[in-house]
Amino acid sequence: MKRVIVIVLDSAGIGEQPDSRVYGDEGSNTIGHISRIVENFSLPNLESLGLAHIDGFRETYRTTTDPGKTEIIGSYGKMTEKSAGKDTTTGHWEIAGLILDKPFPVFPDGFPDELMKEFEKRIGRRTLGNRPASGTVIIQELGDEHVRTGYPIVYTSADSVFQIAAHESVIPVEELYRICRIAREILTGDYGVGRVIARPFTGESGNYVRTDRRKDFSIKPPEKTILNYLEENGYEVRTVGKIEDIFAGSGITRSVHTHSNADGIDRTVEWIKEEFTGMLFTNLVDFDMLYGHRNNVEGYAKALMEFDMRLPEIIGNLKDDDILIITADHGCDPSTPSTDHSREYVPLLITGKRLRKGVNLHTRKTYSDVAKTIADYFGLENNLCGESFLDLVLDA
Repeated sequence: MKRVIVIVLDSAGIGEQPDSRVYGDEGSNTIGHISRIVENFSLPNLESLGLAHIDGFRETYRTTTDPGKTEIIGSYGKMTEKSAGKDTTTGHWEIAGLILDKPFPVFPDGFPDELMKEFEKRIGRRTLGNRPASGTVIIQELGDEHVRTGYPIVYTSADSVFQIAAHESVIPVEELYRICRIAREILTGDYGVGRVIARPFTGESGNYVRTDRRKDFSIKPPEKTILNYLEENGYEVRTVGKIEDIFAGSGITRSVHTHSNADGIDRTVEWIKEEFTGMLFTNLVDFDMLYGHRNNVEGYAKALMEFDMRLPEIIGNLKDDDILIITADHGCDPSTPSTDHSREYVPLLITGKRLRKGVNLHTRKTYSDVAKTIADYFGLENNLCGESFLDLVLDA
């Protein structure tokens, strides 16, 4: 009963890539900087998988354990993002074997008038905003006008996103989702943003608060990913968190959305305990959404340590033929002035009962090596990008 469990620590980068300057991210190092800023920061279980031994990262990461004395129970390395871009969709698609040579479009000056007029015509409402903004800030600025008029708030960011915020008592959540689906239909071609995001909120004037009923409407992958290959060959593809949204449901057999990292870990463990053959793909979004984008170093550190404390539970429930892969989709260094994603290497930590220990996988050329390895493990013929590292870690 072969299974691969992939857990994405959303935005947990480990240092600038050679091309980070092109993206304005020179010097970014999400986990490395957190380790040096926050007192009593400790990730002993991730370090037991080899985190502190990763090439180039061990020089920037402050460990609280002795790397020379820590028993390494996994294999480790880092991966380079090869796709053009540094957004969530691009990163996850590359993990799944699809490399993009063209980034999703961004709109630093807001969306064109002709697009907004068509959108407003289709939804039967005018809109507010239409500018780059922090989601928590813009609902305070425009929340009262939205409540008074019923016009949804549209905004974007440095990422390729079309975000729509609405008070749940003004535009019910299901209606907001319908509006987002209309936006998704319109946003194609040159306007084909990676994600349309529903951002419901509640509260009163001066104290509006976003709820956990956010929903992403991603553009569908243009080619097959490892999810499709697995599904077409009769394997289960179970996803936890926003993975279903990121892949527009393509190649997924079962999914569950979550309210927090803790909820995501709980659901992941529940499914690991069940009997099935295939892939379990989890995204833990709090690192990015709650802490990276808000430059909350302490909060990010706490979230990492909370995951680290749950890691023995995850590993302890692995079955004999399970492979666990822990990685990330980009960086989002909370210690820098920027509140946007950062172009960083991501960790590659692997363990399983029948895998070798202490193998240094060095620097992989693309995130897609994960997908290629999964396809190799299941013996799937495929056209995925990347290079398998299965032979390096699988104990004969």
